[in-house]
Amino acid sequence: MLSHNLRNLRKQSGLSQEELATRLHVVRQTVSKWEKGLSVPDAEMLIRIAEELDTSVNILLGGPIETNSNHEGSPEWKAIADKLEVLNEQFARRCQRQRKIGRTVFILLGVAAALFLVYQLADCIYYRFAMDALREEGAAIGGHDGPTQIYVSAVLSQEGRTIGALVMVALSAVGIYLTRRK
Repeated sequence: MLSHNLRNLRKQSGLSQEELATRLHVVRQTVSKWEKGLSVPDAEMLIRIAEELDTSVNILLGGPIETNSNHEGSPEWKAIADKLEVLNEQFARRCQRQRKIGRTVFILLGVAAALFLVYQLADCIYYRFAMDALREEGAAIGGHDGPTQIYVSAVLSQEGRTIGALVMVALSAVGIYLTRRK
């Protein structure tokens, strides 16, 4: 409701987001977030916005004007406080939901990267045992004139995949840390 009213009142006043932001001493992105419903201005800022748009805070929040009284104990102030509380609760729930989704994605990414690392480690261990077995048995690839001692290996490509998986685990850990509950 606030976001829709703010956008409409700003356009009716003939102001761009940049112009309104300049008048309120905030950055344009802040006005954009208010209009998209991604954040909510505090009570003081709501009063300043209403003054700049030549309206009341109550109209800005979507309600009818109850009185012209300007003191804090008035019904208008209580209605504004109630509406702000509802908006802040909605915003907090949305932020919490986004944080949970982000954390889940990072956890799943970290688990997948960790499983891949375990697979790579097992593959590397198997390769080392196989190479040791080849050396012990004296097996080698060769022709009629003797062994050539050529060993075929995929270790270099495994190292690249392992480094990539380590990077993914590190990024997941950073993401999990950044999305923790504060």
